Amino acid sequence: MNVFLSALLAIQILTALVMIGLILIQHGKGADMGAAFGSGSSGSLFGASGSANFLSRTTAVLAAVFFACTLMLAYFGNLRPVESGSVLDRAAAPVTAPAPAASGAAQIPGTAPAQAGSTVPAAPAASGAGQIPSK
Repeated sequence: MNVFLSALLAIQILTALVMIGLILIQHGKGADMGAAFGSGSSGSLFGASGSANFLSRTTAVLAAVFFACTLMLAYFGNLRPVESGSVLDRAAAPVTAPAPAASGAAQIPGTAPAQAGSTVPAAPAASGAGQIPSK
């Protein structure tokens, strides 16, 4: 499935790049008006009207491929595994309560929680161990 999604994404990127190139090659509708008054040349690679038909049809086909790839990527990106059982079965399941919060000393990294009956030796004041640095 991962290979399919990668191939689909590659097709979408290539289609988008080719479509951008084709759109930039095409002449706008206002370019024909300037050629009618003698300011431009009407010669082109595909003939006078053949280029507009070929390029516009190719752009339309690439746009359809791009749109289909986008829809398939959106569909496969939102698939979730189907859970067994109904909604009512999941609602009737008992909910476990969260564990009680530990004491403040147990939440500090690098310190072991004190055992019952044991004492933790205090660090000497001169070494600076166990002190919280100030800002």
